[in-house]
Amino acid sequence: MTTPLSALTGDYVLDPAHTRIGFVARHAMVTKVRGAFHEFEGSAHLDGADPAKSTAQVVIKTESIDTGVEQRDQHLRTNDFLDAPNFPEITFRTTAVEVRSDTDYRVTGDLTIKDTTRSLTIDFEYTGNAVDPTGNLRVGLEGSVTISRKDFGVTWNAALEGGGVLVGDKVVLEFDISAIKQG
Repeated sequence: MTTPLSALTGDYVLDPAHTRIGFVARHAMVTKVRGAFHEFEGSAHLDGADPAKSTAQVVIKTESIDTGVEQRDQHLRTNDFLDAPNFPEITFRTTAVEVRSDTDYRVTGDLTIKDTTRSLTIDFEYTGNAVDPTGNLRVGLEGSVTISRKDFGVTWNAALEGGGVLVGDKVVLEFDISAIKQG
């Protein structure tokens, strides 16, 4: 039986082996490119008495971007896109949590990409909890949000011969989270 998230007060860390922080972007106006970041750290405090007082923060290593095509990944790490040498981290820190139901939460926070910070709101679904074979209590959350990459200074593009552009402006950020309770 799944315990309501509001009853799981405590401190948690993301389990990188079972968490995916990914993205989807339109390519050449006809298909989507999917990718993920493989190096990140995150922590959260869940407040069962007042879930709105819960907090979370995530630090993503920009260099760890992976779309499955090394040449494209190298380009994404340049100043045309994420400028990994000068901006090695992407960060997110919560500023508010709204309880929508026992399983639905709206998390607002500050996302910083390159040198630009914008507030955004991500709808998360609490997918449950379980004690794993090593005795760790885990909670699961899934969420996504669409951002404009131009809002974060990621403006590079190339015109297509038949009209349109190579890279779409809208990027869907995807979060599949497994967090382990500490202590």
